Amino acid sequence: MSPGKQASESEAAAPMAAGARLESMRRRVRLSRLAVLTAIAAGPVALCVAVASTPTTVQAATPPKPTAVRTAAATADPGGYAQLFVSVWLRSSADDATSAQARLAQSMAPDVELPAPAPVAGAQPKPESVTAVRSAQREGGTWSVTVAAQYADGSVRYYAVPMAANPAGASFTVTGAPGVVAGPARTEVPKSSYGVTVPEGDLSSAVGEFLAAYLTGAGEVDRYLAPGVRMSAVSPAPYTTVSVQQVSALEEAAAGQVPADGTKVRVLAQVEARDSGGRWPLAYELTLKARSGRWEVAALESGTAQDGGAR
Repeated sequence: MSPGKQASESEAAAPMAAGARLESMRRRVRLSRLAVLTAIAAGPVALCVAVASTPTTVQAATPPKPTAVRTAAATADPGGYAQLFVSVWLRSSADDATSAQARLAQSMAPDVELPAPAPVAGAQPKPESVTAVRSAQREGGTWSVTVAAQYADGSVRYYAVPMAANPAGASFTVTGAPGVVAGPARTEVPKSSYGVTVPEGDLSSAVGEFLAAYLTGAGEVDRYLAPGVRMSAVSPAPYTTVSVQQVSALEEAAAGQVPADGTKVRVLAQVEARDSGGRWPLAYELTLKARSGRWEVAALESGTAQDGGAR
């Protein structure tokens, strides 16, 4: 066979081979589709088998399922409920069980008897205020709430109220009659950490001028604040004058001249404020920052100041 004839036959065979391969690929695709359709008709198990056997070119990664975050439910404190009960219970009388106070006390604790004051006038004074001062949680969702009742003569009587509460705080129950108990003991006051005495000078003057603007409206508060700090004066102004009695600090830098820019000190200012009703001893914890040879207020520890990233 001549070389020209062999080349001609090879050129003719190439398209036939390519066509055969293309037809084979089409046949596999048709068979795969038929298998999937058959599996859908057969059920989910067969579908899984068919999908697993079907050739794929790209396998998409399945994103992980988000993990559930569990948060602990806040425990409800029944102190307010006990406070209300003691208030209406002390103002109730078994001789007048239909009064509004008596009905409310009975609705809050149906199994608790009402007090029966003597008929002599003034034998059982009514409290001027009732305040929950301590809540102690016990086992099984039970509580003991200590409530203080203050009377016009200055005396205070403490009551321990047994309570039950569900964890969500949706329901409370007074489980028994209150009991008169001794009041909480006074704890020892720890020694103040503000051990550096600040003499009269730039820092104490800055504190006094700031608090005068803050509490009396004498000037704009902003002029005493460090850059980036936002604070509003008390409004309406509660006092007419404010004078600094003593300033103590945590850092030694507060006791001398104004230090380098950016130096921060924390101080406790004891002040005396006056209004038409008298004089009032007050105390404020502040953070001051040195800038350009002066002290500026960077924070007021009561939480009314917001440091906006002062530099």
